Amino acid sequence: MSKQKINKLLIGTNNKGKLREIRSLLPKSIKIHSTSEFNLKSPVENGNTFKENSLIKSKYFSKKTGLVCLADDSGLEIDFLDKKPGIYSARWGGRDLDFNKAIKRVYRELSKKDDGWKKKKIKARFICALSISHLDKTIACVIGKIEGYISIEPKGKNGFGYDPIFVPSNKTLTFGEMKPSQKYKMDHRYQAFKKIRKFL
Repeated sequence: MSKQKINKLLIGTNNKGKLREIRSLLPKSIKIHSTSEFNLKSPVENGNTFKENSLIKSKYFSKKTGLVCLADDSGLEIDFLDKKPGIYSARWGGRDLDFNKAIKRVYRELSKKDDGWKKKKIKARFICALSISHLDKTIACVIGKIEGYISIEPKGKNGFGYDPIFVPSNKTLTFGEMKPSQKYKMDHRYQAFKKIRKFL
């Protein structure tokens, strides 16, 4: 990769929460474009890993626009559920990607496996794969993680996705209860961003 700095970047997501968070992490010197400016629908994510799905998105959106694209694929792994929902985290919300439905499904699956799950500490982690592509060329692809556990009920209205049911290790608040500025300084996207920053 040449040392030429990226001054224009497309953020390859149609998720407004992700767009907001990624925008907050990027250097102010980069002009940021969103997929909505180009009316782009998301590609079919048929990879087997977060990295594969992230690259599918960054290459697809880059080829559609000609811009360098940063894309994220992220999700929640719950050890007690054999690391599900994993790469299917968004799909657990059904066709409308409704995370209230997805959260209910998490609780349903936990209860199915063990009625007394609320008395246990259900370990989980958020994983984020961030990739930067230009057309067919991969510039970078990294993984960030944050460990934690599942709250016995949803708490907080901040954040998006599974944030209301995830409590990071050594914390008492869910991501949904934290101020965005607090969450953005520790979460999986931030951990991945620390690794990818040198490519920007």
